[in-house]
Amino acid sequence: MESLRPPSALASTLWSSADLISRGMAVEEPDAPHGLRLTIKDYPFANDGLVLWDILKEWISDYVNHYYPNASLVESDEELQAWWTEIRTVGHGDKKDEPWWPVLKTPEDLIHIVTTIAWVTSCHHASVNVGQYTYAGYFPSRPTIARRNMPTEEATEKEWELFMKKPEVLLLMCFPSQIQATTVMAILDVLSNHSPDEEYLGENAEAALSMKGMQTRI
Repeated sequence: MESLRPPSALASTLWSSADLISRGMAVEEPDAPHGLRLTIKDYPFANDGLVLWDILKEWISDYVNHYYPNASLVESDEELQAWWTEIRTVGHGDKKDEPWWPVLKTPEDLIHIVTTIAWVTSCHHASVNVGQYTYAGYFPSRPTIARRNMPTEEATEKEWELFMKKPEVLLLMCFPSQIQATTVMAILDVLSNHSPDEEYLGENAEAALSMKGMQTRI
């Protein structure tokens, strides 16, 4: 079932040059690596991510172009079309009518879709998962609950006076309790740890998916 549920960001170009450009993180520059120049040079997620994206896209392009050399083969493949329909209408039934879903008519469409799925379920997932404890383990960075309303919401005159004099006191009263904070910290620590049987992309490649295997099949 998980294969039918790639994040909905799949259709909104969670990762692409267009995404970086739309967020002001890059500008188009045809002669630059990846066809764009980052506005912040020290941006590891983009620096490393663009390299990994290109690697995934290159491998997937070779594979797709071998089996689907022209658009008619993509459009006429009933099983492939059913797979894409199921992702949109079953995996994301609540988003099935959104206008931003990519169409699947050409090899280029298929390459983009598969590359995005591969990226989201590997590189992107690792980047947002493994670093959770580093950031949110210090609970003021990401408190999971607020035990009091903001001072501007139904505040009494006494609470407002306290906020103006000692805002840090009211902030501490708003933060999660010690047991709430430590419970979440423990969970985030488990989620952020690497599994002992974790596998990395390309580490234990199946023979059929190796370069030699690909060349043999082609």
